[in-house]
Amino acid sequence: MAEIELSVLSRQCLDRRIPDFETLEGEVNAWDRQRNQKKTWIDWRFTADDARTKLPVFTHQLKMDRPLESLATTTS
Repeated sequence: MAEIELSVLSRQCLDRRIPDFETLEGEVNAWDRQRNQKKTWIDWRFTADDARTKLPVFTHQLKMDRPLESLATTTS
């Protein structure tokens, strides 16, 4: 998810030359505020079933009180 957010930041905010650190900091902060105000979120499409299929070596090691589905959440 972090890689997705960094990609969006790069495309929406950092797609030009920024002359100094102070300008960079201001631009990133403005982008972040706007993104949070819009309440954007990531449509995470990697499901628990995908995890069981693609990562079987890890899923059998999970020893939790709750099912794997409860770990699948979206974030803003």
